[in-house]
Amino acid sequence: MPELPEVEALTDFLRERVVGHAIARTDVLAISALKTYDPPVTALGGLTVTGAARHGKFLDLDVDGLHLVIHLARAGWLRWRDEIPSRPVRPGGKNPLALRVHLDDGSGFDLTEAGTKKGLAVYVVRDPAEVPGVASLGPDPLDGSFTTAVLAGIVGGKRAQIKGLLRDQKIIAGIGNAYSDEVLHVARMSPFKMASSLTEDDVATLHEAIVTTLRDAVERSRGLEAQDLKGEKKTGLRVHGRTGQKCPVCGDTIREVSFADSSLQYCPTCQTGGKPLADRRMSRLLK
Repeated sequence: MPELPEVEALTDFLRERVVGHAIARTDVLAISALKTYDPPVTALGGLTVTGAARHGKFLDLDVDGLHLVIHLARAGWLRWRDEIPSRPVRPGGKNPLALRVHLDDGSGFDLTEAGTKKGLAVYVVRDPAEVPGVASLGPDPLDGSFTTAVLAGIVGGKRAQIKGLLRDQKIIAGIGNAYSDEVLHVARMSPFKMASSLTEDDVATLHEAIVTTLRDAVERSRGLEAQDLKGEKKTGLRVHGRTGQKCPVCGDTIREVSFADSSLQYCPTCQTGGKPLADRRMSRLLK
């Protein structure tokens, strides 16, 4: 799933390539991906892209005052094309193409989504705040206003595990499953630790881990082509998706806890005092 660093890099990528160009037309191949109908997507035709921005994990193209807002969800991605194929694309079947944007110079981009569980969402709105997911976002961790004091106010008194809190877009914008694992590894903190139990020093450590982890990932992704961002994310991760491998810090074996539709990875030595966390799903399978 694209998270804040990848979406930030995609925003920079599009800013360099689409700002100043007019949208010739937009082809919607997956009707389920289009979440708004007023203004219609056809209203973008002939208008010029004047800016590109990020809101949490949402991409936002300003098109002469209208906004094309994109959420790539779990399996969506953006594919840039220097030259859009002239032949029309047939919707349906196993075709992963959901939406194609044609620019006035013949270039453009595709939005694709793999798998059968569809979550890719596209909105055409007059104001990004009209998108419910954007309107409800918590503070952006890369914004200068996201201070240690702000984080202390967020975690204070919350009876929630810190892993889940970091992933909640209404609490902090942009962090998903992968980077929450990475942040907690850097902070040397158990994903099951209760937010309400964090001391003042814990909050300061967690804040530093959030900001440095995300900024480092953004810097690694900066300037890369859209097609290379997934690979960069994977190679840059230290614990997420690396079950059974050695922790790059201490050499212990990275462990996993599985849930219904996701999993988390962590290092017992770095994060839980050497004790493996209970994996209830795996325990049920073994029984």
